[in-house]
Amino acid sequence: MKIAVVGGGPAGMYFSLLMKKRDASHDITVYEQNPAGATYGWGVVFSDVALSFLKQADAEFYKKFTASHERCDYMEVVHKDVHVQLRNNHFSRASRIDLLKVLQDECKSVGVNFKFDSRVDDIGLLNEADLIVGADGANSGVRTQLAQHFKPHFEKRRNKFAWYGTRQLFHAVSLIFRETEYGVFIAHCYQYSKDLSTFLIEVDPDTWKRAGLDTMSDEDSQRFCEQVFARDLGSNGLLSNRSTWFSANIVSNENWSYKNIVLLGDALRTVHFSLGSGTRMAMQDAIALYEAVNLHGKDLPAAFTHFEKLRRTSSANFQTAAARSLDWYESVDRKMHLDPVVFAYDYMRRTGRVSHEDLKERDPGFIARYEALTGEAVA
Repeated sequence: MKIAVVGGGPAGMYFSLLMKKRDASHDITVYEQNPAGATYGWGVVFSDVALSFLKQADAEFYKKFTASHERCDYMEVVHKDVHVQLRNNHFSRASRIDLLKVLQDECKSVGVNFKFDSRVDDIGLLNEADLIVGADGANSGVRTQLAQHFKPHFEKRRNKFAWYGTRQLFHAVSLIFRETEYGVFIAHCYQYSKDLSTFLIEVDPDTWKRAGLDTMSDEDSQRFCEQVFARDLGSNGLLSNRSTWFSANIVSNENWSYKNIVLLGDALRTVHFSLGSGTRMAMQDAIALYEAVNLHGKDLPAAFTHFEKLRRTSSANFQTAAARSLDWYESVDRKMHLDPVVFAYDYMRRTGRVSHEDLKERDPGFIARYEALTGEAVA
């Protein structure tokens, strides 16, 4: 097959790699709008569950993919200056640029072609391809050009975010909650390399405006946030990389394919980063589409139907969980009075996917503390 993949992110590249490794005769070209080696953002994080599917799909690639990851078997919730550890929450972290480089190198080694600085503004220019994969992210141009067919839905959420890095190393995946005179500031942070951590800041829009962040320059905003989280950052400041404030835009699509075109990853559906599952979902999409196309070959309608059967329910479930997670963060000001252990418990239960018994099995010491404080033996 002649395959055109629009977007050089994890979804598009992993699908290309799997297809080319299965059948070297496929002619696969990845069209990426950015220059080679360019990336924005800092690190990505996977749970151990999120990595298990990669090992099953391609054990050889899994070893290369995880070779330089930073790992930790617990997370921390910091509330009222109390660090509450939650054991047996295994996370693996890597820099986004390293992740993309591993995928690029693997794709090139098996003969996948790349065209960088190639923005596909007219999908008709790819009409010689048997299969076109729209894997060009949350702001997908492929989806936009064919919006009347894919019928996308967008939900803009309240809270504001700024994506920073820092040289302060957070060994555990950490959530830090800071009360200020303006309102609550939240930091999502984790070490992803030997010398760098992601430091994503979240704030509700009213607090954002009361603090004057809506009128500050990027530099002043960065300095303000450094002051809010001064005790957490130690002697280190924040590092910027297009770290402007934005709001989460949750994307879904009524239709996943049109003719010989199918959407993948964030172009298909976004999962909010408070669940840490966006890259996982993108690569699971890639595996499912690969399996479907290998099963049905050039019968693309059958392949796309099979792909949806594999992924539609999981996609909807994750988006439901993400919506509940967002609701929790957007109303966290009403929970700041809670004891730190009770607060951490409430956080862990926020999506409805983790039960009291799940937590007790995972970290009996934490649940013993919670039950001693609340007198509750069951949730």
